[in-house]
Amino acid sequence: MLPELKIGNFSARLPIIQGGMAIGISLSGLASAVANEGGIGIIATAGVGMNEPDLYKNYVQANIEGLKKEISKARGLTKGILGVNIMVALTNYADMVKTSVAEGIDIIFSGGGLPLDLPVLVGDNFKTKLVPIVSSGRATKLLCKRWFERANRLPDAVVVEGPKAGGHLGFKAQNLDDPDYALEKLIPEVIAAVKVFEDLHGVTIPVIAAGGIFTGEDIYRFLQLGAAGVQMGTRFVTTDECDASLEFKQSYLTAAEDDIVVIKSPVGMPGRAIRNQFIDDISEGKRTPYRCPWHCIKTCDYKQSPYCIFSALLQAQKGNFKHGFAFAGSNAYRATEIVSVHDLMAALVSEYEEAEARLGVLS
Repeated sequence: MLPELKIGNFSARLPIIQGGMAIGISLSGLASAVANEGGIGIIATAGVGMNEPDLYKNYVQANIEGLKKEISKARGLTKGILGVNIMVALTNYADMVKTSVAEGIDIIFSGGGLPLDLPVLVGDNFKTKLVPIVSSGRATKLLCKRWFERANRLPDAVVVEGPKAGGHLGFKAQNLDDPDYALEKLIPEVIAAVKVFEDLHGVTIPVIAAGGIFTGEDIYRFLQLGAAGVQMGTRFVTTDECDASLEFKQSYLTAAEDDIVVIKSPVGMPGRAIRNQFIDDISEGKRTPYRCPWHCIKTCDYKQSPYCIFSALLQAQKGNFKHGFAFAGSNAYRATEIVSVHDLMAALVSEYEEAEARLGVLS
């Protein structure tokens, strides 16, 4: 049976973390539903103020207020474990971190860059657990060393996100299909990296696998490799409780395998998405006129970009694919129906147990 996942003093009945999906894909609705089923639900903070009336007049404050509301809504819907996902590349990164801590969030997951300053921003608040998202053993070693030197703190867990994930990816485009960067190879490397610090400081740092995990059998495989849990995003999109529009969810159901493509994002990173006419137009050199509401991503070349990544993702979240596109993991085309989070979690447990019974005999 599936083991519990312990992160600090928090213990999730199921070792399943729902990935943080911006903009507006995983908010309080999805996060609370996952938490209620014994997993860890995550609110994505990028563009979390999308529904605030003053978003374009005061982007920073609108996102602070939006985050407060989403955390409060989620708390009203669950007594389970809740986290936030905060991209390091956000220009309002510090505000999102401080607001999350002030609102009493259980766990901060932080990637989209190496969160070297996260424990300094959090200060002496040890109630909120800190979980960096990394893409290599080398990055893990560097981060652990820096955190301990600067803040006398180590990660409460580490998420290793491989190249099959959806959205912005922490790899160069040419490495996405390289076996040397496969998640199956990264997990043992990161486990080895954290073990040095576990042994030295007498702590436990669970390693969580992410990127391309779609079935209970996938969960079984990565737990056999030594992961303490998994993070899954794509499979939670096609649930009733996902905060995206029905049209967004339908784009997953109608996607074919060759529709899942890697694009060059305005933020300077490759991104995995579902191909549509908007993406085709951009790839052919067409530009979409726009007004940048705020330089929301530090690395975005917003003055030269052919489109606004925030606007494109927001339009897709609302179902307007004429002016946007959906980010998705490599397995998005495998989605066949929209189900409840309850039924999805039950299916994942059943798939895991079937794999354990079948493959455990062979090991």
